[in-house]
Amino acid sequence: MGAPPVQSAAGAQWGALMPDGFEERELVERAKQDPDAFGALYDRYFPQIYRFAYSRVRDQSLAEDVTSEVFFKALRNIKRYTYSGHPFSSWLYQITLNAVADHYRGLHGEVDLEEGASLPSTAPAVVDEVVRRDRSRRIWAAIDQLPRQQRAAMVLKFSEDRKIDEIAHILGKSSGAVKLLLHRGVDRLRKELPQLEAELT
Repeated sequence: MGAPPVQSAAGAQWGALMPDGFEERELVERAKQDPDAFGALYDRYFPQIYRFAYSRVRDQSLAEDVTSEVFFKALRNIKRYTYSGHPFSSWLYQITLNAVADHYRGLHGEVDLEEGASLPSTAPAVVDEVVRRDRSRRIWAAIDQLPRQQRAAMVLKFSEDRKIDEIAHILGKSSGAVKLLLHRGVDRLRKELPQLEAELT
């Protein structure tokens, strides 16, 4: 269940790779002095920040707006950024969480199951694919109902594949607190999944 493909303003679909051996910290320091150097950071991190924003708002247009706002705020505040042992993307995720909260204030987006409409109706695997996508949609809808901190931890771990210590940094919590958030989120989903499965059969 991915976000629709989008090109960055610089034209790089899903971001451009940094040159081999180019240190992120050096680029961040250059970007503090030269806003044009920020473009390389934008191209590198645009895909994952857009995907994360999309996973939170479930609307392509709003995800694009949120992503633009994130990079605008990052550019405006980059001189205040200080390296803390975590990737630059951790700072961008923090800005994204705040931007989503500003734009989305407790409302939950709905995802329509339209993906199956583009599949040929005669294909035998169509029903399986629609059921798989519907199950995935229901699971993510259940995640969307979790408390805000649990939801953010679950998305960062299972959608963005972030490590516990990075999630802790992004959320401003200890690693133990993040593990507890994930445990509680997974436990709640386990209780709800049998009901989801029953609805599908």
